[in-house]
Amino acid sequence: MTTVGPATLLGVVAEAALAVPGVTGLPPRLAQRLAAAAAPTGTYTASHRTPPEAGVRAERAPDGSGWHIEVRCALAEGRRALDVARNVHDRVRTAVISHLAAPEPVTVTVTVTRIATRYDPP
Repeated sequence: MTTVGPATLLGVVAEAALAVPGVTGLPPRLAQRLAAAAAPTGTYTASHRTPPEAGVRAERAPDGSGWHIEVRCALAEGRRALDVARNVHDRVRTAVISHLAAPEPVTVTVTVTRIATRYDPP
């Protein structure tokens, strides 16, 4: 394995989090939403969609001793948020550790941003 950077881990984390039953998406952080809102308007195409990695942040610890991963999740209605968040935490941590070249400490923070309700048309 080679050295892993933050950009490499974003996809790994997003894939692991989205594989958890009950996770409906990874909403972007506020800064990304504001940047998108401030961008010039134009034709909306598939290339302008927010990638799942926008709801993930991967940073090295300031002293270089490990990684800190933040995941923002939207969950499906009818699932216990605590159970889904714990499952996301465990799967993301396992996925990151398996992609590191050498064993390093990994902390994972999972934030549930919303519970997506089912829409039943009249």
